[in-house]
Amino acid sequence: MSALAKWFKNQGCKVSGYDRTSTPLTRELESSGIEIHYKDSLDMVPEEVISSSNDTLIVYTPAIPIDHKEFNYFKDQEYTIKKRSQVLGEITSDVYSVAVAGTHGKTTTSSMIAHLLRFGGKNVTAFLGGIATNYNTNYLEGDLSTPDAICVVEADEYDRSFLQLHPDYAVVTAMDADHLDIYGEKESLTKSFLDFMLLVPEKGTRLLNNKLAKISNALSYGLDHGNAFASNIRVSEGAFIFDFQSGDTIIKDLILNQPGNHNVENAVAAIQVCLHFDISTELIKKGLSEYKGVRRRFEYIIRTEKLVYVDDYAHHPVEIEAFLGSLKMLYPSKKLTAIFQPHLFTRTRDFVDGFAQSLSQADEVLLLDIYPAREKPIPGVTSEIIFDKVSAQKKMATKESLMTYLDKNELEVLATIGAGDIDTLVEPIKQKLEQV
Repeated sequence: MSALAKWFKNQGCKVSGYDRTSTPLTRELESSGIEIHYKDSLDMVPEEVISSSNDTLIVYTPAIPIDHKEFNYFKDQEYTIKKRSQVLGEITSDVYSVAVAGTHGKTTTSSMIAHLLRFGGKNVTAFLGGIATNYNTNYLEGDLSTPDAICVVEADEYDRSFLQLHPDYAVVTAMDADHLDIYGEKESLTKSFLDFMLLVPEKGTRLLNNKLAKISNALSYGLDHGNAFASNIRVSEGAFIFDFQSGDTIIKDLILNQPGNHNVENAVAAIQVCLHFDISTELIKKGLSEYKGVRRRFEYIIRTEKLVYVDDYAHHPVEIEAFLGSLKMLYPSKKLTAIFQPHLFTRTRDFVDGFAQSLSQADEVLLLDIYPAREKPIPGVTSEIIFDKVSAQKKMATKESLMTYLDKNELEVLATIGAGDIDTLVEPIKQKLEQV
């Protein structure tokens, strides 16, 4: 949403909006002249929005709860209302679009593609789902009006939003069960991804992770096999080094500073996309080595000999499994403490066993209350249902008791995990740990 806000601002539009909480990102938008409020009240809506319904576009995401007062007012007053994905589809409908979808990995992969295209001198615009550390933004501005324009879009599967896009090159990273509150069963989710890939025109390209079911006219990528693949993967000084092969193209000794085999897979997809645009292997190799990742995707907050603190957006068991597995691979002899905030009551209910199993890789686990986002509580669904099944040393915690715990316990590798407002704890935790 913030990337779209930046786009509209750059087009000369007056932009304002609502968010649930203030964050560094919303404060950045405010500093650019975008008016944001944090209370659901019509009194907070700018006067020009109330008085000019015919000249106002309301853009929303499904994260807005159904009982949101402002949103329902706009509906009742028959404002022009469009989903984020609809607007994104309209912006990119006449531009060559690379759309990256997947239940995991889409933010990292799309940011890698955008970075390597920009590094390779291409005219790229990107709407990303996270802050690309290289550019400190989730919106890369290019010139969409020229024939050489390329637009990289993160394609969100929630609520089938990605079916509003117009991909010329579609990438699918993963199709694990998720958003079952919308899809009901995994089969319905899978069908939605297949429908997304069918949006690609005949002359377009489809690229799928080789763990997924094969479909006709699609290329595959992954580790050790596929149309494009990584091999000879090794770890050196915190970086993953690997070789890439696609047909006759071989790139040796690529350096990726984002840990984990899952990120090597993401890099393989990004490289394959960039070869499609004729970026040289030399620029790809150098650009990848300079890729700094996405904020809250394996983001080092503290990295010293005595203490490592990493923050990650992981909110699905598969993501947590990969994240904690990467930490254990990098720091096998150190105690790993994981702080996890579950995201959504439905997701907690649907994947309780997976959460418990993936979190049990840590040596100790601190569990916070569920972050509800758009949802109302579900009777019997609390963090305790995960807690009861975790086999590691464990403790229930509040945001307040967490700070006391960090004061009194020796830490070696610390991880904060989750997609809710746990990110607001990162800076206070950092400051607390730096005082020790």
